[in-house]
Amino acid sequence: ISMEQSYNLKITGLETDTDISYTDIEGKQRTMSYEALLEKFRAQHIEKRKYLLGTDRAGRDLLSRLLYGTRVSLSIGFMAVLISMVIGFGLGALAGFFGRWIDSIIMWMMSVVWSIPGIMLVIAISMALQARGYWVAFVAVGLTMWVEVARIVRGQIMAMREKQFVEAARAFGVKNFRIVFVHILPNIMGPLIVVATINFASAILLEAGLSFLGLSVQPPTPSWGGMIYEGFQAVGTRDSTHLILFPSVAISIIVLAFNMFGNGLRDAYDPKTQSY
Repeated sequence: ISMEQSYNLKITGLETDTDISYTDIEGKQRTMSYEALLEKFRAQHIEKRKYLLGTDRAGRDLLSRLLYGTRVSLSIGFMAVLISMVIGFGLGALAGFFGRWIDSIIMWMMSVVWSIPGIMLVIAISMALQARGYWVAFVAVGLTMWVEVARIVRGQIMAMREKQFVEAARAFGVKNFRIVFVHILPNIMGPLIVVATINFASAILLEAGLSFLGLSVQPPTPSWGGMIYEGFQAVGTRDSTHLILFPSVAISIIVLAFNMFGNGLRDAYDPKTQSY
């Protein structure tokens, strides 16, 4: 017997001492008073739960959704930074090491991408791929963040290619690919790690904006931007404040944490920038 059936029995005028006959799930015929049946139903099928941060409009635990949204944001941030590092280092290394017309073409590409607002470029890529979800967010966010990496790599390699150890490697007939990846790359890892950490925070913010617009992870999978949008849809109701507040605080904390981590790495790799 369901809650709805027991409720219907109550409103049809049955007295509390009325015996009710029913067939249980095992096919056995049973007879029980209304109060005993109602008490048995409450004991077996109704439970009380406490949610530390409350629930959303659909009754889902907000804390669980925030924790799952952390995994979504970190995974998208990591993959987006990885894509941007691969593309940015490849193009930046070509432009900085070979120069001339290759440098001109790549610098023109960087100027074009740099002139387009990041969120608009992400929306354009998402619409061009005609899809939504994890992989679209990976690709879209990653393709908008490679320019800064490429500019830093280009400048660092242009400074490194005139060093004596690079000239010595060339004199020994070492191939350009090995010079870049074995001799130059280890010497520019410091700035790359710093920019990767900062881009991680930017990727999380960008993904949250995409989720708010409905262009990233789709419901019912929780993401912080999507949770803020659900709270925005509930503005004006009694329980709308916490739906916006908690995801916003989570985004602020993780972005602040990665920015501070990036500042720490910058000080560690460049002691001259330390502040006392």
